[in-house]
Amino acid sequence: MDTAAQIEGTAQLDRRDRFVARGVSNQNPVVMVRAEGARMWDESGKEYIDFAGGIGVMNVGHSHPEVVAAVKEQADKLFHTCVHVALNEPYLALAEALCRIAPISGAKKALLLNSGAEAVENAVKIARSCTGRSAVIAFEGGFHGRTMLGMSLTSKVDPYKLGFGPFVPEVYRMPYPNPYRHPFGAGDLTEQAISFLRHAFETYVDPNQVAAVIVEPVQGEGGFIVPPANFLPRLQELCREHGILLIVDEVQTGFGRTGRMFATAYAPDVDPDMVVMAKSMGGGLPISAVVGKADVMDAPKPGGLGGTYGGNPLACVAALKVIEIMERDGLPERACEIGRKSMAFLRELQARHPMIGDVRGLGAMVAIELVKDRATKQPYPEAVAKISQRCLSHGLVTVKAGVYNNVIRLLSPLVISDDELQRGLDILAQAIRETEAEL
Repeated sequence: MDTAAQIEGTAQLDRRDRFVARGVSNQNPVVMVRAEGARMWDESGKEYIDFAGGIGVMNVGHSHPEVVAAVKEQADKLFHTCVHVALNEPYLALAEALCRIAPISGAKKALLLNSGAEAVENAVKIARSCTGRSAVIAFEGGFHGRTMLGMSLTSKVDPYKLGFGPFVPEVYRMPYPNPYRHPFGAGDLTEQAISFLRHAFETYVDPNQVAAVIVEPVQGEGGFIVPPANFLPRLQELCREHGILLIVDEVQTGFGRTGRMFATAYAPDVDPDMVVMAKSMGGGLPISAVVGKADVMDAPKPGGLGGTYGGNPLACVAALKVIEIMERDGLPERACEIGRKSMAFLRELQARHPMIGDVRGLGAMVAIELVKDRATKQPYPEAVAKISQRCLSHGLVTVKAGVYNNVIRLLSPLVISDDELQRGLDILAQAIRETEAEL
C-alpha cells in the first residue's frame, strides 16, 4: 500500500471513530469500495478473498449480475408501497416461492420482514398467539439476534447482552449437544439433551406453558456446532408430545450454505412448525421471512403482523433471483464440494498445528476452533485475533465466532472458484504458521 492510500485509509477509520457509535464493532479495519463474486477491493486497490461473506449474506456472491439487473429493473417500476397500504407483485411472488421451498409439509404461509432478529421476534409472537402459552425454550450457544427478545434468546453474554438487561421473561435455556465441548460428560449426547429437557419440565417450567422451542440446526455465532443427526428428530418428538411448536432458525444455515437449500433437509423426518430465514435470502439486500404451517401462521389476527418495510419490492425481486440462481446453478451442491475441500485441507493443517483443537462443519459452513491445549480445550481467542490480522494483511477477510471468540468460520460465497478457495486456504495456513511461531 502506498503512502497516499495509507493516509486515506487512516482518514476513513478516523471518520468511523468520530461519527459511528462505539458499540458498532469492526473486526477488519479496512474500507471496501468494490466487490465481485468472492473478491473485494479496498480504497488502495488491494484485492481480498472473502471468507466472511458479510457474515453469511453473500452465498450467491457479491454483486451477482442477475441480482443487480433484477433490482435495477424493479427500481424503474416501483420502489415501495408498504404491503399494509397496497399489495405489490414481488411480495406475493416471493411468499409463494418461499412456501414452495421451505422444508415444511402441507399448506404453508409466509411473512416477509427485514432482518433475522425481526423474523425471530415474529415467530415467537406467532407461537404465543397460536398456543396461548408464554414460555420459550432456547439453547446454550444459540444466537437469535440483537433486539431485546433476540438478546434474551441469545446465549453469549459479552458483548451481546452486557449491560442491556433486564431481559424478556419466560425464556429458558437448555444445553445444546456440542460434540466437541460435551455438556454432559460421557454418554449419548442426544439422549442426554432430551433427558435434560424432560427434567427441566419438572424443575424449570411447565411444558403446558411452553409455546415454542427455537433451535439452530447448526449453531452459527456459537461456533458452527453440528449436533448429532438424531437430535432434531428427537427434539421434535418431545415437542409434539407436549403440544410445543418447533421453530427452526435457518438464518445462517439457509439458502444453500450447508449443502441443502435448508439444513433441516438433513433430517427428512423433521417437519418444523415455522422456519426463520434471512441473510443470503436477499443477495445482499435486507430481507427476512417466517414461513410456517398455514394454521399456525394464521393465528394472529389481521394487523398483528407486519412492518413498514417488510417485503420491499426491491428486496423481494433480489430474493426471487437468488432462489432462481441457487436452483439453476446447483449452489447447494457446490457448497458440498467447497466443504469437502476445505475440511480436508484444514484437517491436514490440524495434524501439524496443535492449536487447532477442532475442525468441523456441514457443507460450506466450516470452522476451526483454536485452543491453548488440546487436552484441556482451553480457548485461545488471542490466537484468533492475531490470525485474523495476519489474514487481512495477506489479502483474506475472515470472521470469528464462538462463545469464547476462539473460532474462525469460513463463509465464502458459494460462487468462489477452486483457485480462489485454495488461495484463501493457503493464506489462512500461512497466518496460522506465523501466529503459532510467535506465540
